[in-house]
Amino acid sequence: MKADAAAVPNDDTTTTAWWSCKSCGKDNTTVAAGGGHGGGADDGMVVDYRGNPVDKSKTGGWLGAGLILGTELAERVCVMGISMNLVTYLVGDLHLSNAKSANIVTNFMGTLNLLALVGGFLADAKLGRYLTIAISATIAATGVSLLTVDTMVPGMRPPPCADARGAGAHLRCESARGGQLAMLYAALYTVAAGAGGLKANVSGFGSDQFDGGDPREERAMVFFFNRFYFCISLGSLFAVTVLVYVQDNVGRGWGYGVSAVAMVLAVAVLVAGTPKYRYRRPEGSPLTVIGRVLATAWRKRRLPLPADAGELHGYHTSKVTVKAEMDTSYREEAEDDNSVRPLANTARKSKSCMILGSVRTLLTGFLPCRCLDRAAIMEADLAASPAKTNQTSAAPAATVTEVEEVKMVVKLLPIWSTCILFWTVYSQMTTFSVEQATRMDRHLRPGAAPGGFAIPAGSLSVFLFLSILLFTSLNERVLVPAARRLTRRPQGLTSLQRVGAGLVLATVAMATSALVEKKRRDAANDGGGGGMISAFWLVPQFFLVGAGEAFAYVGQLEFFIREAPERMKSMSTGLFLVTLSMGFFLSSFLVFAVDAATRGAWIRNDLDAGRLDLFYWMLAVLGVANFAVFLVFARRHEYKQPAGTAAVVVAPAAAKDGGAGEEKEMDDFVVVKEAVEGMDV
Repeated sequence: MKADAAAVPNDDTTTTAWWSCKSCGKDNTTVAAGGGHGGGADDGMVVDYRGNPVDKSKTGGWLGAGLILGTELAERVCVMGISMNLVTYLVGDLHLSNAKSANIVTNFMGTLNLLALVGGFLADAKLGRYLTIAISATIAATGVSLLTVDTMVPGMRPPPCADARGAGAHLRCESARGGQLAMLYAALYTVAAGAGGLKANVSGFGSDQFDGGDPREERAMVFFFNRFYFCISLGSLFAVTVLVYVQDNVGRGWGYGVSAVAMVLAVAVLVAGTPKYRYRRPEGSPLTVIGRVLATAWRKRRLPLPADAGELHGYHTSKVTVKAEMDTSYREEAEDDNSVRPLANTARKSKSCMILGSVRTLLTGFLPCRCLDRAAIMEADLAASPAKTNQTSAAPAATVTEVEEVKMVVKLLPIWSTCILFWTVYSQMTTFSVEQATRMDRHLRPGAAPGGFAIPAGSLSVFLFLSILLFTSLNERVLVPAARRLTRRPQGLTSLQRVGAGLVLATVAMATSALVEKKRRDAANDGGGGGMISAFWLVPQFFLVGAGEAFAYVGQLEFFIREAPERMKSMSTGLFLVTLSMGFFLSSFLVFAVDAATRGAWIRNDLDAGRLDLFYWMLAVLGVANFAVFLVFARRHEYKQPAGTAAVVVAPAAAKDGGAGEEKEMDDFVVVKEAVEGMDV
């Protein structure tokens, strides 16, 4: 956010700009870290729906935030009501195979999280949060309405089959095909497009209703985030209990119809509150900067780097710290290219960090990926022919600040890649674990009469959410204080330690799932009449994955938020959402690959004849290998230095006749001594 932003124009010139709003973060934690309205006090960027400066007595606060919370509640009811029980509909009603059904669910969830990144980009770059939310909610309502119609019209399903999950079901039962599946896919991916846009913007738009510069509103914003998470939990619990029961015992159309009505009401309430909101104008998306730096670096990939890093565009006004060794590395690379130029300041070889020019934000430079520095090469410095100069004229130089910020995002990718498998494990709780439950005794009292009340298979995921809530509370009230006393760190557990704990729990969960599935399969195939075991044997795997999410979710989000460049804080949520997306897509790939490699022997419609336990063991082994790689990356990772821990000292000028290392002038820079006390090392 710029402190010298222009004042908001008068009403007569901005009456149509009310919807053009933005906050710099994509999730609640980002905005909280950035300050009020996503980063500070009102500076002309926060307006009312007419484009005028906000009147706090009439806009924002709990009135506006409360209406926004209703939208998030409806989104949770819609998405969780679909994803947590969809696999039973695909197998039992559409007669699809277990493998194909699981992939439909994971592809749906993967696309939803990936499109959340697109929704955040649109809000940041052009539309603003309000308009993006309004459009996304309308799209989601349309999608779940289509799904309701699809499940209610008999012609959209194949003829009923007595035992769609039994042996030889693929031969006896006709599967859905052609137009039936086309309608289903259209409905699901319409929901994904709408819910993705909501996921990326609702919490940020809610935080825009409070001014972080006002102590009273800042306290209210903290309570908003608590209530926001409460709405997420409430909507999820309602979906996996009430809605799943309605879907299984009353009718799919009725269950999805409730979700459709909830989304329609959410759109109506959101639009009705238009005059009551505070809006933030779009200021551009970090994805635009990243794309520009990568594209420019690629176009200039054959150009030699200057011998002096100071010749890069914006080096002397950089808002990031660049390690002094950078200049030495430039000399070495220039020598390799036979294009050595005198260094502007050989004293830059010191191990201290240096900032040239005005410093507003302290970030840590990142030496690898020097190829990206070519994006900051200015045309005046190109030692190239006129033809090459003309070819690069269409690629304006990025600033050193932008290049270094992109490098910092690249630095996060190794840790990011090891977080993907956790969400692959998580996806099994919405697919195969639910299918396992359909072949187990789901009565509250095992061995009860067949006609008694049976827990819907999809409702067993309630233990997942209860575990998340339990361990989230235990983390803050018990585990973190205990770790704080042991480690003497203010935060107790570092973000990477939280992620590591989540990965371990996910691996243990898969080993537990394999053991439970073997026990279930052996009991079902027992010729002595052992029959079905209780579905409550599935509780440990739900419980362990939920506990893992309580660690991994918070740890990943905290890590990306802390380590992302200050001007790219919204990228933290983007990286997190892409991790979720890749985890679901990886699950689809593994199911496809295993099904093809084993020719359907492991994952069958009749789980009693399959070897789902071996699939779980495979995920457990992958989890061990992934955790080993994570440990390597985590040990090598250097946390970004907080801005408040640096001591800034003005460097003395070099003597004219000094030694070899002090002959060049040292004006216009300060030496920043790195302080590492209190950091997560």
